[in-house]
Amino acid sequence: MNILIINGHPDQSSFCAALTASYMEGAASGGAKVRRLDVGQLAFDPNLKHGYSQRTELEPDLVQAQELIRWADHLVFVYPTWWGTPPAILKGFIDRVFLPGFAFKHREGSLLWDKLLSGKSARLIVTSDTPAWYDRFIYKNAGHSIMKRNILGFCGVKPVRVTPIGPVRPSTEAHRAKWLSEVKALGARRG
Repeated sequence: MNILIINGHPDQSSFCAALTASYMEGAASGGAKVRRLDVGQLAFDPNLKHGYSQRTELEPDLVQAQELIRWADHLVFVYPTWWGTPPAILKGFIDRVFLPGFAFKHREGSLLWDKLLSGKSARLIVTSDTPAWYDRFIYKNAGHSIMKRNILGFCGVKPVRVTPIGPVRPSTEAHRAKWLSEVKALGARRG
């Protein structure tokens, strides 16, 4: 299996970076071919300036990102929840990379579209300072739904599984070690 791990946290010293490394180690030990993208380290303008009305040429890092997404059978996104959604840099990455003709294609004269990333699966590893029960019952897992259904599902990626991690801010070293171990095991199972 080819696995692409996308770290959507802009800070390379974050807990998300540690989770990314743990998943990667587990996946490699399980026999998968693994590649990693750290969105915060890519050179690109995250603003889709003209929407879809005018093409904005992709920077070399985004061309490579599309190649890696094509290569992958399984996508793993690791990111924090900020204000209920992924960080702006990850959203900008998605806006610029998951383009018509690459991730989906509108059908002429129809409200339907072709899902060009069908056949791929995904895992979302999402850190938060909000307890999972509060996110589920009060916020209705809005951020997870956006990534799972509105973005990845729209492009044909399924299944998309979610692993919530948190609350991170008040966590102890023991909590973090447990989460790192769990994520490593997920990687080893290629899930």
